[in-house]
Amino acid sequence: MEVKAKKELIEGILTYSKDAYPKEIILLLRGKIDDSIEIGEVIVPPFAVHGSNFSLFNPNMVPFDLSVLGVVHSHPSGVLSPSLYDLNHFYGRIMVIAAFPYDSVEDIAIFNKTGNRVPFEILT
Repeated sequence: MEVKAKKELIEGILTYSKDAYPKEIILLLRGKIDDSIEIGEVIVPPFAVHGSNFSLFNPNMVPFDLSVLGVVHSHPSGVLSPSLYDLNHFYGRIMVIAAFPYDSVEDIAIFNKTGNRVPFEILT
């Protein structure tokens, strides 16, 4: 299934990741699902922790919300693929990873629960 996101949203994720560097960030993705997944906004999960080699949140602290589609987190290491930890703690339908140097859409990738890349389209 294809994922769509507005250019401003992708730029915001990259900027937030760059501002937090060298720490990782974690955000929840909200949007809707029709023929594709459309990411509408990102929100900071309650009590999120951002560390130098990790980011996490307690899923039990997230209010019930069917519009939450997954998470976005950063990889200050520059690795643009999910780790085994990422896959074992998958939350929602998709995972977005932003990798250092956070300069362009080339530093963003979207994955499904099995760790396969999902195609995405940038909406203007």
